[in-house]
Amino acid sequence: MKIILISLDTLRASRLSGYGYGKPTSPFMDRLAREGVLFERAYAADIPTEVAHTGIFTGKVGLTTGIVSHGSELTHLPKSTAWLPTMLRSSGFATSAVDNLYQLKEWFARGYRYYINSVGGNRWIDGRTVNELAFPWLEQHKDESFFLFLHYWDAHTPYLPPESYVPQFYPRGRDPFDRANTSMERAYNHLAYPFFKHHHYDLLGPVTDSDYYDALYDAEIRYLDDRLQDLDRHLEKLGIREDTLVILFGDHGESLTEHDIYWDHCGLYEPTVHVPIMMRWPGRMPEGRRVPGFVQQVDLLPTILEAVRRENPRGIDPGKLADPTGLDGKSLWPAIEGRTDRTHDTIYLSECAWQAARGIRTDRYKLIRTYDSGPFVRPDTELYDLRDDPGETVNLAESQPELAARLERQLMEWVSGKLAGRPDPMEQQLQQAGLPFRRRIEQILASTGMSWDDWRLDPRRERFDTALRSHG
Repeated sequence: MKIILISLDTLRASRLSGYGYGKPTSPFMDRLAREGVLFERAYAADIPTEVAHTGIFTGKVGLTTGIVSHGSELTHLPKSTAWLPTMLRSSGFATSAVDNLYQLKEWFARGYRYYINSVGGNRWIDGRTVNELAFPWLEQHKDESFFLFLHYWDAHTPYLPPESYVPQFYPRGRDPFDRANTSMERAYNHLAYPFFKHHHYDLLGPVTDSDYYDALYDAEIRYLDDRLQDLDRHLEKLGIREDTLVILFGDHGESLTEHDIYWDHCGLYEPTVHVPIMMRWPGRMPEGRRVPGFVQQVDLLPTILEAVRRENPRGIDPGKLADPTGLDGKSLWPAIEGRTDRTHDTIYLSECAWQAARGIRTDRYKLIRTYDSGPFVRPDTELYDLRDDPGETVNLAESQPELAARLERQLMEWVSGKLAGRPDPMEQQLQQAGLPFRRRIEQILASTGMSWDDWRLDPRRERFDTALRSHG
Protein backbone atom coordinates (compact mmCIF):
# COMPACT_ATOMS: atom_id res chain seq x y z
CA MET A 1 0.00 0.00 0.00
CA LYS A 2 1.24 3.47 -0.88
CA ILE A 3 0.07 6.74 0.69
CA ILE A 4 1.06 10.23 -0.41
CA LEU A 5 -0.17 13.02 1.88
CA ILE A 6 0.28 16.43 0.25
CA SER A 7 0.17 19.76 2.06
CA LEU A 8 -0.61 22.68 -0.23
CA ASP A 9 0.46 25.50 2.02
CA THR A 10 -1.71 28.64 1.96
CA LEU A 11 -4.17 27.25 -0.58
CA ARG A 12 -7.58 28.89 -0.34
CA ALA A 13 -10.50 26.66 -1.34
CA SER A 14 -12.49 29.39 -3.08
CA ARG A 15 -9.60 30.04 -5.48
CA LEU A 16 -9.91 26.60 -7.09
CA SER A 17 -12.17 25.83 -10.02
CA GLY A 18 -13.51 22.75 -8.22
CA TYR A 19 -14.79 25.04 -5.46
CA GLY A 20 -16.48 27.44 -7.86
CA TYR A 21 -13.70 29.81 -8.96
CA GLY A 22 -14.12 31.06 -12.51
CA LYS A 23 -10.45 31.23 -13.54
CA PRO A 24 -8.38 28.22 -14.68
CA THR A 25 -6.16 27.87 -11.61
CA SER A 26 -6.52 24.14 -11.00
CA PRO A 27 -7.29 21.89 -14.01
CA PHE A 28 -5.28 18.95 -12.63
CA MET A 29 -6.66 19.19 -9.11
CA ASP A 30 -10.15 19.40 -10.58
CA ARG A 31 -9.49 16.20 -12.52
CA LEU A 32 -8.11 14.45 -9.45
CA ALA A 33 -11.28 15.40 -7.56
CA ARG A 34 -13.44 14.00 -10.37
CA GLU A 35 -11.49 10.75 -10.09
CA GLY A 36 -12.03 10.66 -6.33
CA VAL A 37 -13.66 12.66 -3.55
CA LEU A 38 -13.83 16.41 -2.87
CA PHE A 39 -14.92 17.80 0.49
CA GLU A 40 -16.83 21.00 -0.16
CA ARG A 41 -16.76 22.41 3.38
CA ALA A 42 -13.43 21.38 4.87
CA TYR A 43 -12.01 23.55 7.65
CA ALA A 44 -8.74 24.32 9.36
CA ALA A 45 -9.76 24.37 13.00
CA ASP A 46 -6.39 25.81 14.07
CA ILE A 47 -4.32 28.25 12.05
CA PRO A 48 -1.72 28.91 10.79
CA THR A 49 0.93 26.39 9.67
CA GLU A 50 2.42 24.99 12.88
CA VAL A 51 -0.86 24.34 14.63
CA ALA A 52 -2.63 23.11 11.50
CA HIS A 53 -0.01 20.47 10.72
CA THR A 54 0.25 19.43 14.36
CA GLY A 55 -3.48 18.76 14.29
CA ILE A 56 -3.24 16.78 11.07
CA PHE A 57 -0.51 14.45 12.34
CA THR A 58 -2.13 13.93 15.76
CA GLY A 59 -5.81 13.93 14.83
CA LYS A 60 -6.33 16.37 17.71
CA VAL A 61 -7.16 20.07 17.84
CA GLY A 62 -4.88 22.59 19.52
CA LEU A 63 -6.74 22.64 22.83
CA THR A 64 -6.21 18.88 23.11
CA THR A 65 -2.49 18.90 22.27
CA GLY A 66 -1.77 22.30 23.86
CA ILE A 67 -0.33 23.59 20.55
CA VAL A 68 -2.39 26.68 19.71
CA SER A 69 0.26 29.21 18.68
CA HIS A 70 2.52 29.50 15.64
CA GLY A 71 6.18 30.30 16.15
CA SER A 72 6.05 30.39 19.93
CA GLU A 73 9.04 29.40 22.03
CA LEU A 74 6.68 28.19 24.77
CA THR A 75 5.18 25.26 22.89
CA HIS A 76 6.26 21.64 23.07
CA LEU A 77 4.59 18.44 21.88
CA PRO A 78 5.37 15.50 24.21
CA LYS A 79 6.89 12.48 22.52
CA SER A 80 4.18 10.39 24.13
CA THR A 81 1.61 12.03 21.81
CA ALA A 82 0.57 9.61 19.07
CA TRP A 83 1.98 10.84 15.75
CA LEU A 84 0.86 9.53 12.36
CA PRO A 85 4.29 8.94 10.71
CA THR A 86 5.55 7.20 13.87
CA MET A 87 2.52 4.91 13.93
CA LEU A 88 2.92 4.02 10.27
CA ARG A 89 6.63 3.39 10.56
CA SER A 90 6.20 1.15 13.60
CA SER A 91 3.62 -0.90 11.67
CA GLY A 92 6.03 -1.55 8.79
CA PHE A 93 5.67 1.34 6.34
CA ALA A 94 8.68 3.06 4.80
CA THR A 95 8.15 6.66 5.86
CA SER A 96 9.54 9.76 4.18
CA ALA A 97 8.93 13.49 3.95
CA VAL A 98 10.02 16.28 1.65
CA ASP A 99 9.38 19.13 4.02
CA ASN A 100 11.00 21.92 6.00
CA LEU A 101 8.73 22.21 9.05
CA TYR A 102 11.58 20.75 11.08
CA GLN A 103 13.06 24.24 10.85
CA LEU A 104 10.05 25.41 12.86
CA LYS A 105 9.64 22.62 15.44
CA GLU A 106 11.52 19.36 15.94
CA TRP A 107 8.41 17.21 16.22
CA PHE A 108 7.67 17.56 12.52
CA ALA A 109 10.54 15.16 11.74
CA ARG A 110 9.27 12.46 14.09
CA GLY A 111 8.51 9.07 12.66
CA TYR A 112 10.30 9.40 9.32
CA ARG A 113 12.94 6.93 8.24
CA TYR A 114 13.89 9.45 5.55
CA TYR A 115 13.41 13.17 6.19
CA ILE A 116 14.45 15.23 3.17
CA ASN A 117 14.68 18.85 4.26
CA SER A 118 13.55 21.05 1.38
CA VAL A 119 14.85 24.28 2.86
CA GLY A 120 17.23 26.04 0.49
CA GLY A 121 19.25 29.19 0.16
CA ASN A 122 16.18 31.41 0.10
CA ARG A 123 12.81 31.43 1.76
CA TRP A 124 10.82 30.49 -1.32
CA ILE A 125 10.57 26.76 -2.07
CA ASP A 126 9.64 25.92 -5.64
CA GLY A 127 7.32 22.96 -6.23
CA ARG A 128 9.76 21.76 -8.84
CA THR A 129 12.36 21.42 -6.08
CA VAL A 130 9.96 19.33 -4.01
CA ASN A 131 9.43 17.02 -6.98
CA GLU A 132 13.14 16.77 -7.72
CA LEU A 133 13.71 15.59 -4.16
CA ALA A 134 10.71 13.25 -4.09
CA PHE A 135 11.01 11.50 -7.45
CA PRO A 136 14.26 9.61 -6.75
CA TRP A 137 12.88 8.43 -3.41
CA LEU A 138 9.74 7.16 -5.13
CA GLU A 139 11.83 5.31 -7.69
CA GLN A 140 13.85 3.61 -4.94
CA HIS A 141 10.81 2.62 -2.82
CA LYS A 142 8.09 1.99 -5.39
CA ASP A 143 7.93 -1.73 -4.56
CA GLU A 144 7.38 -1.13 -0.83
CA SER A 145 4.45 -0.07 1.28
CA PHE A 146 5.25 3.58 1.97
CA PHE A 147 3.96 6.81 3.45
CA LEU A 148 5.31 9.97 1.81
CA PHE A 149 4.52 13.48 3.02
CA LEU A 150 5.08 16.29 0.52
CA HIS A 151 4.88 19.96 1.45
CA TYR A 152 4.45 22.47 -1.38
CA TRP A 153 4.81 26.17 -0.58
CA ASP A 154 4.11 27.79 -3.96
CA ALA A 155 0.91 29.57 -2.91
CA HIS A 156 2.63 31.14 0.11
CA THR A 157 4.12 34.61 -0.04
CA PRO A 158 6.27 35.81 -1.65
CA TYR A 159 4.32 35.24 -4.84
CA LEU A 160 7.04 34.70 -7.44
CA PRO A 161 5.52 32.52 -10.19
CA PRO A 162 7.31 32.08 -13.52
CA GLU A 163 6.46 35.05 -15.72
CA SER A 164 4.77 32.83 -18.29
CA TYR A 165 2.02 31.99 -15.79
CA VAL A 166 0.97 35.57 -15.09
CA PRO A 167 -0.73 36.75 -18.34
CA GLN A 168 -3.68 34.36 -18.04
CA PHE A 169 -4.59 36.04 -14.73
CA TYR A 170 -3.49 39.67 -15.26
CA PRO A 171 -4.48 41.65 -18.37
CA ARG A 172 -1.75 42.20 -20.92
CA GLY A 173 -0.84 45.86 -21.23
CA ARG A 174 -1.97 46.75 -17.73
CA ASP A 175 0.82 48.32 -15.67
CA PRO A 176 1.08 47.00 -12.09
CA PHE A 177 3.39 49.94 -11.28
CA ASP A 178 1.11 52.72 -12.55
CA ARG A 179 1.42 55.55 -10.02
CA ALA A 180 -2.12 56.70 -10.74
CA ASN A 181 -3.38 53.51 -9.12
CA THR A 182 -3.61 53.89 -5.34
CA SER A 183 -5.15 50.51 -4.46
CA MET A 184 -2.00 49.40 -2.60
CA GLU A 185 -1.94 52.32 -0.17
CA ARG A 186 -3.90 50.59 2.61
CA ALA A 187 -1.54 47.61 2.48
CA TYR A 188 1.57 49.78 2.51
CA ASN A 189 0.26 51.80 5.46
CA HIS A 190 -0.90 48.84 7.51
CA LEU A 191 0.65 48.11 10.91
CA ALA A 192 1.87 44.74 9.60
CA TYR A 193 3.80 46.47 6.78
CA PRO A 194 7.32 46.07 8.26
CA PHE A 195 6.99 42.28 8.19
CA PHE A 196 5.67 42.14 4.64
CA LYS A 197 8.12 44.71 3.35
CA HIS A 198 10.92 42.45 4.47
CA HIS A 199 9.39 39.15 3.29
CA HIS A 200 7.30 40.11 0.29
CA TYR A 201 6.90 43.64 -1.05
CA ASP A 202 10.56 44.43 -1.69
CA LEU A 203 10.89 41.26 -3.78
CA LEU A 204 8.34 42.57 -6.29
CA GLY A 205 9.15 46.26 -6.41
CA PRO A 206 6.84 49.27 -5.97
CA VAL A 207 3.60 47.61 -7.09
CA THR A 208 0.64 50.01 -7.02
CA ASP A 209 -2.14 47.72 -8.28
CA SER A 210 -3.52 45.32 -5.64
CA ASP A 211 -5.13 43.24 -8.39
CA TYR A 212 -1.64 42.30 -9.50
CA TYR A 213 -0.97 40.55 -6.19
CA ASP A 214 -4.22 38.62 -6.55
CA ALA A 215 -3.17 37.62 -10.06
CA LEU A 216 0.22 36.43 -8.82
CA TYR A 217 -1.52 34.27 -6.21
CA ASP A 218 -3.64 32.69 -8.94
CA ALA A 219 -0.55 32.18 -11.08
CA GLU A 220 1.20 30.44 -8.20
CA ILE A 221 -1.74 28.07 -7.81
CA ARG A 222 -1.67 27.23 -11.51
CA TYR A 223 2.08 26.62 -11.34
CA LEU A 224 1.54 24.38 -8.32
CA ASP A 225 -1.21 22.53 -10.20
CA ASP A 226 1.24 21.75 -12.99
CA ARG A 227 3.80 20.40 -10.51
CA LEU A 228 1.15 18.14 -8.99
CA GLN A 229 0.38 16.87 -12.47
CA ASP A 230 4.09 16.15 -12.93
CA LEU A 231 3.96 14.09 -9.73
CA ASP A 232 0.94 12.15 -10.96
CA ARG A 233 2.63 11.42 -14.27
CA HIS A 234 5.66 10.14 -12.38
CA LEU A 235 3.47 7.76 -10.38
CA GLU A 236 2.02 6.51 -13.65
CA LYS A 237 5.50 6.10 -15.13
CA LEU A 238 6.52 4.01 -12.11
CA GLY A 239 3.40 1.89 -12.43
CA ILE A 240 2.08 2.76 -8.95
CA ARG A 241 -0.59 5.37 -9.69
CA GLU A 242 -3.46 2.91 -9.34
CA ASP A 243 -2.13 1.59 -6.03
CA THR A 244 -1.56 4.97 -4.38
CA LEU A 245 -3.89 6.79 -2.01
CA VAL A 246 -3.30 10.49 -2.74
CA ILE A 247 -4.63 13.07 -0.28
CA LEU A 248 -4.40 16.82 -0.93
CA PHE A 249 -5.16 19.42 1.71
CA GLY A 250 -4.65 23.11 2.35
CA ASP A 251 -3.22 23.82 5.79
CA HIS A 252 -4.96 27.21 5.75
CA GLY A 253 -6.15 29.64 3.12
CA GLU A 254 -5.20 33.20 2.27
CA SER A 255 -6.89 36.56 2.59
CA LEU A 256 -6.55 38.76 -0.48
CA THR A 257 -7.31 42.18 1.09
CA GLU A 258 -10.52 41.00 2.83
CA HIS A 259 -10.95 42.23 6.41
CA ASP A 260 -7.90 44.48 6.23
CA ILE A 261 -5.63 41.43 5.72
CA TYR A 262 -3.27 41.78 2.77
CA TRP A 263 -2.07 38.52 1.23
CA ASP A 264 -1.70 36.70 4.50
CA HIS A 265 -3.43 34.00 6.51
CA CYS A 266 -4.76 35.33 9.77
CA GLY A 267 -8.28 35.99 10.94
CA LEU A 268 -10.90 33.28 11.37
CA TYR A 269 -12.76 34.38 8.25
CA GLU A 270 -13.72 32.02 5.44
CA PRO A 271 -10.83 32.88 3.06
CA THR A 272 -8.38 31.55 5.66
CA VAL A 273 -10.23 28.73 7.44
CA HIS A 274 -12.12 27.17 4.50
CA VAL A 275 -9.57 24.89 2.85
CA PRO A 276 -9.54 22.29 0.08
CA ILE A 277 -9.41 18.60 0.89
CA MET A 278 -9.60 16.01 -1.88
CA MET A 279 -8.40 12.46 -2.29
CA ARG A 280 -8.18 9.68 -4.86
CA TRP A 281 -7.64 5.95 -4.44
CA PRO A 282 -8.48 4.11 -7.66
CA GLY A 283 -10.79 1.16 -7.17
CA ARG A 284 -11.21 1.80 -3.44
CA MET A 285 -13.05 5.12 -3.46
CA PRO A 286 -16.00 6.33 -5.50
CA GLU A 287 -15.32 8.69 -8.39
CA GLY A 288 -16.80 12.15 -8.49
CA ARG A 289 -18.13 12.12 -4.93
CA ARG A 290 -18.61 15.58 -3.39
CA VAL A 291 -19.17 15.68 0.38
CA PRO A 292 -21.29 18.75 1.21
CA GLY A 293 -21.11 18.88 5.01
CA PHE A 294 -18.50 19.95 7.55
CA VAL A 295 -15.23 18.05 7.83
CA GLN A 296 -11.93 19.22 9.28
CA GLN A 297 -8.25 18.50 8.96
CA VAL A 298 -8.00 16.37 12.11
CA ASP A 299 -10.23 13.85 10.33
CA LEU A 300 -7.34 12.86 8.06
CA LEU A 301 -5.45 10.77 10.62
CA PRO A 302 -8.30 8.37 11.48
CA THR A 303 -9.19 8.22 7.76
CA ILE A 304 -5.67 7.10 6.81
CA LEU A 305 -5.52 4.56 9.64
CA GLU A 306 -8.85 3.07 8.58
CA ALA A 307 -7.67 2.92 4.97
CA VAL A 308 -4.66 0.83 6.02
CA ARG A 309 -6.77 -1.46 8.16
CA ARG A 310 -9.18 -1.96 5.24
CA GLU A 311 -6.36 -2.72 2.79
CA ASN A 312 -4.45 -4.90 5.27
CA PRO A 313 -1.29 -4.85 3.11
CA ARG A 314 1.26 -7.62 3.35
CA GLY A 315 4.07 -6.90 5.79
CA ILE A 316 2.11 -4.29 7.73
CA ASP A 317 0.95 -4.93 11.30
CA PRO A 318 -2.56 -3.45 11.57
CA GLY A 319 -2.53 -4.11 15.30
CA LYS A 320 -0.32 -1.05 15.69
CA LEU A 321 -2.76 1.18 13.83
CA ALA A 322 -5.73 1.38 16.16
CA ASP A 323 -7.09 4.89 16.58
CA PRO A 324 -5.25 6.70 19.41
CA THR A 325 -7.30 7.66 22.44
CA GLY A 326 -8.73 11.15 22.67
CA LEU A 327 -9.00 11.90 18.96
CA ASP A 328 -10.95 14.96 17.87
CA GLY A 329 -10.98 13.74 14.28
CA LYS A 330 -13.43 11.23 12.86
CA SER A 331 -12.89 8.91 9.93
CA LEU A 332 -14.09 10.32 6.63
CA TRP A 333 -14.98 6.89 5.26
CA PRO A 334 -18.72 7.09 6.05
CA ALA A 335 -18.82 10.41 4.15
CA ILE A 336 -16.64 9.04 1.34
CA GLU A 337 -19.05 6.16 0.84
CA GLY A 338 -22.17 8.31 1.06
CA ARG A 339 -23.43 6.97 4.38
CA THR A 340 -23.31 10.47 5.85
CA ASP A 341 -22.65 13.95 4.49
CA ARG A 342 -20.29 15.21 7.22
CA THR A 343 -18.16 14.33 10.22
CA HIS A 344 -19.05 17.39 12.32
CA ASP A 345 -22.14 19.54 12.85
CA THR A 346 -20.13 22.46 14.27
CA ILE A 347 -16.57 23.63 13.68
CA TYR A 348 -14.56 25.38 16.40
CA LEU A 349 -11.79 27.72 15.28
CA SER A 350 -8.63 29.13 16.84
CA GLU A 351 -5.61 31.31 16.03
CA CYS A 352 -2.73 32.76 18.00
CA ALA A 353 -0.04 34.33 15.81
CA TRP A 354 -0.93 37.77 14.40
CA GLN A 355 -4.10 37.80 16.50
CA ALA A 356 -5.53 35.71 19.32
CA ALA A 357 -9.11 34.66 18.68
CA ARG A 358 -11.52 31.76 18.82
CA GLY A 359 -14.62 31.11 16.78
CA ILE A 360 -17.58 28.84 16.22
CA ARG A 361 -18.97 27.98 12.78
CA THR A 362 -22.43 26.48 12.38
CA ASP A 363 -24.25 25.77 9.14
CA ARG A 364 -25.52 29.33 9.04
CA TYR A 365 -23.60 31.49 11.51
CA LYS A 366 -20.09 32.27 12.62
CA LEU A 367 -19.11 33.96 15.86
CA ILE A 368 -15.55 35.20 16.45
CA ARG A 369 -14.27 36.27 19.87
CA THR A 370 -11.03 38.26 19.71
CA TYR A 371 -8.73 38.44 22.76
CA ASP A 372 -5.81 40.33 21.22
CA SER A 373 -6.19 42.00 17.83
CA GLY A 374 -2.44 42.53 17.29
CA PRO A 375 -1.84 44.95 14.41
CA PHE A 376 -5.51 44.92 13.44
CA VAL A 377 -8.61 46.78 14.55
CA ARG A 378 -11.23 44.23 15.59
CA PRO A 379 -14.36 44.35 17.71
CA ASP A 380 -14.31 41.95 20.66
CA THR A 381 -17.21 39.99 19.18
CA GLU A 382 -18.19 39.41 15.57
CA LEU A 383 -21.28 37.56 14.37
CA TYR A 384 -21.98 36.80 10.73
CA ASP A 385 -24.89 35.22 8.89
CA LEU A 386 -23.02 33.25 6.25
CA ARG A 387 -26.18 32.32 4.36
CA ASP A 388 -27.09 35.96 3.66
CA ASP A 389 -23.60 37.46 4.03
CA PRO A 390 -21.00 34.96 2.78
CA GLY A 391 -18.36 37.71 2.63
CA GLU A 392 -18.68 38.32 6.40
CA THR A 393 -19.15 42.05 5.95
CA VAL A 394 -22.06 42.81 8.33
CA ASN A 395 -21.35 42.25 12.03
CA LEU A 396 -24.62 41.27 13.74
CA ALA A 397 -23.23 41.04 17.29
CA GLU A 398 -25.04 44.19 18.46
CA SER A 399 -28.25 43.72 16.49
CA GLN A 400 -28.64 40.07 17.53
CA PRO A 401 -27.18 39.99 21.06
CA GLU A 402 -29.10 36.90 22.20
CA LEU A 403 -27.82 34.81 19.30
CA ALA A 404 -24.28 36.12 19.86
CA ALA A 405 -24.47 35.29 23.57
CA ARG A 406 -25.80 31.79 22.89
CA LEU A 407 -23.02 31.00 20.39
CA GLU A 408 -20.37 32.43 22.69
CA ARG A 409 -21.65 30.27 25.55
CA GLN A 410 -21.47 27.23 23.28
CA LEU A 411 -17.91 28.15 22.30
CA MET A 412 -16.82 28.67 25.90
CA GLU A 413 -18.42 25.40 27.02
CA TRP A 414 -16.51 23.58 24.27
CA VAL A 415 -13.23 25.27 25.31
CA SER A 416 -13.84 24.39 28.96
CA GLY A 417 -14.63 20.80 28.06
CA LYS A 418 -11.46 20.42 26.01
CA LEU A 419 -9.27 21.94 28.71
CA ALA A 420 -10.82 19.74 31.42
CA GLY A 421 -9.25 21.87 34.15
CA ARG A 422 -5.89 22.37 32.43
CA PRO A 423 -4.53 25.91 31.93
CA ASP A 424 -5.58 27.60 28.71
CA PRO A 425 -2.50 27.62 26.40
CA MET A 426 -3.74 30.74 24.62
CA GLU A 427 -3.94 32.64 27.91
CA GLN A 428 -0.47 31.39 28.84
CA GLN A 429 0.93 32.56 25.51
CA LEU A 430 -0.55 36.04 25.82
CA GLN A 431 0.46 36.47 29.45
CA GLN A 432 3.99 35.07 29.21
CA ALA A 433 5.19 36.00 25.73
CA GLY A 434 2.51 37.86 23.79
CA LEU A 435 1.63 37.35 20.15
CA PRO A 436 4.54 35.74 18.26
CA PHE A 437 4.11 37.78 15.09
CA ARG A 438 3.94 41.07 16.96
CA ARG A 439 7.37 40.19 18.36
CA ARG A 440 8.63 39.71 14.82
CA ILE A 441 7.50 43.20 13.86
CA GLU A 442 9.05 44.63 17.02
CA GLN A 443 12.38 43.02 16.11
CA ILE A 444 12.27 44.54 12.62
CA LEU A 445 11.30 47.95 14.01
CA ALA A 446 14.08 47.74 16.61
CA SER A 447 16.62 47.59 13.78
CA THR A 448 15.35 51.02 12.67
CA GLY A 449 15.26 52.56 16.13
CA MET A 450 11.46 52.63 16.12
CA SER A 451 9.18 51.12 18.75
CA TRP A 452 5.81 49.44 18.35
CA ASP A 453 4.13 52.55 19.78
CA ASP A 454 6.05 54.77 17.32
CA TRP A 455 4.79 52.64 14.47
CA ARG A 456 1.21 52.59 15.77
CA LEU A 457 1.12 56.39 15.97
CA ASP A 458 2.43 56.90 12.45
CA PRO A 459 2.39 53.72 10.34
CA ARG A 460 3.64 55.43 7.20
CA ARG A 461 5.69 53.59 4.65
CA GLU A 462 7.88 56.60 3.95
CA ARG A 463 8.90 57.06 7.58
CA PHE A 464 9.76 53.40 8.02
CA ASP A 465 11.73 53.27 4.77
CA THR A 466 13.69 56.38 5.77
CA ALA A 467 14.45 54.93 9.19
CA LEU A 468 15.48 51.60 7.68
CA ARG A 469 17.87 53.29 5.25
CA SER A 470 19.38 55.36 8.07
CA HIS A 471 20.11 52.14 9.97
CA GLY A 472 21.76 50.48 7.03
